[in-house]
Amino acid sequence: MSFVAGWALLVLACTAAAEDLLIKGGTVVNADRQFQADVLIRDGLILRVEPDLQAERPGTRQLDARGMLVMPGGIDPHTHLAMPFMGQVACDDFYSQNLLLAACLSRSGHAAALAGGTTMHIDFVLPVAHDLLAGWAEWQRKAEAAVMDYGFHMAVTSWSKQVAADMQVIASRGVNSFKFFMAYKGALMVTDEQLLAGLRRCRQLGALAQVHAENGDAVAEGQARVFEAGVTGPEGHALSRPAALEGEATGRAIRLAEFAGAPLYVVHVMSRDAVEEVARARQRGVRVIGETVVSAISQEEGRLWDPDWDVAAQYVMSPPIRSREHAAALRAALAGGALQLVGTDHAVFNSTQKRVGRHDFRLIPNGVNGLEERMHVVWQELVNSGQLSPSDFVRVTSTAAAQIFNIYPRKGVIAPGSDADVILFDPLLEHSIAAATHHSAMDTNIYEGYRVQGKVVSTISRGQLVWHNGKLNITRGTGRFIPTPTFGPLFEGLDKRPEHLVDVARYGGVPVQRGSIEGKVEARDEL
Repeated sequence: MSFVAGWALLVLACTAAAEDLLIKGGTVVNADRQFQADVLIRDGLILRVEPDLQAERPGTRQLDARGMLVMPGGIDPHTHLAMPFMGQVACDDFYSQNLLLAACLSRSGHAAALAGGTTMHIDFVLPVAHDLLAGWAEWQRKAEAAVMDYGFHMAVTSWSKQVAADMQVIASRGVNSFKFFMAYKGALMVTDEQLLAGLRRCRQLGALAQVHAENGDAVAEGQARVFEAGVTGPEGHALSRPAALEGEATGRAIRLAEFAGAPLYVVHVMSRDAVEEVARARQRGVRVIGETVVSAISQEEGRLWDPDWDVAAQYVMSPPIRSREHAAALRAALAGGALQLVGTDHAVFNSTQKRVGRHDFRLIPNGVNGLEERMHVVWQELVNSGQLSPSDFVRVTSTAAAQIFNIYPRKGVIAPGSDADVILFDPLLEHSIAAATHHSAMDTNIYEGYRVQGKVVSTISRGQLVWHNGKLNITRGTGRFIPTPTFGPLFEGLDKRPEHLVDVARYGGVPVQRGSIEGKVEARDEL
């Protein structure tokens, strides 16, 4: 059986017995407009979006959405579930249940996502010993317990003919993005030569190249200097990775992509320095996407100086969370279009795991939470402040990701024929974020005590009501891999551009036909 046929049978099996859902009385919000309409859902798809709809089948379940916004489910483009990193494994996996908790309260990445209104995420596959196919197999095993839609990016941490060949295999399996690390020297980092080769290969495959942009050589030196100066705590993490190193690497990656003629996606833009590089490149017509993350727009680096080591260590991620001024610049960039979307870089390690770096900040596992909190925090920071409209909110949390990764309009919009991934959002409901009530497996939360006006009250995933009235209704193993096809919108018309900046025919025929210089040389010698 082919991959496509097997996937189709899985979809039919999961949706055949689904009841109709009818969402009544809400305001539908898409990235282009908002309007009053009801939404009828059948067999995992949106069937109709019209005013004054009535149930068409007996047993249709109706949801009262009066006073609520009906929006596409969130798409988180940047997660790391069950990721092995820095000697630890991220404690949020795709799905698990802690049977020791009352009512089998779910604690996992997917539980957190659905409770927070995110109905799809794209996780990063890491190679195993630089082997892409081995990494793919490992993440297939991790995802067997999934309860929601997910896709994959593939990291590339070395370069060879085999890696280039395996990239084509991975792309054929439904992955249209490959990530290159410019940091983590001695582990994940690639050289400029390797990055350039990867960029060329991505263009050939119609795949989007992604970069973690920090100058890894300079970071390594900064870490050594800070540690040798006697700084061992979490504040050393921020001190050793200044924004200038992120800005430099972002600019370098963009110029290499420009040289190779390849579109580029810069992950987790954390600083004004990096934003400025992305904005300048877009102004000159470079096809570059800037993604920021929810921690970058809402948190500030002062928490790394907290006198409680455990509290400070919660905030260690790379690139680091920066000052309030950088956060303000990132919010403005989202409002102005210099940055296109918000992810999370959700990679969580509990207090015990973080403490392995108790005496050396370089050993603290990097990563913070955000899968459950992203939609709420973006709303609070950007919509409640007046910087984004509700339609802009949909764009940066859902639609842009669907478009960039070539799954629109299947995802990212409420329209007939699209997947029934829908949230009901009450813009007036106030609540606070806390580790005691979140659905992540970690024991802390960097948004502890954060107040929000606006809350996801219902989440519909593939036509199933999976989060409602504060309760999850999910079943282990019902998740679905969503292929991301190659040659997406960023590649449209790219064939009309030079394959790279070395344009040998810029001024006409080459090589230039010139007369012999031998006679001139002989005459000069005689003089």
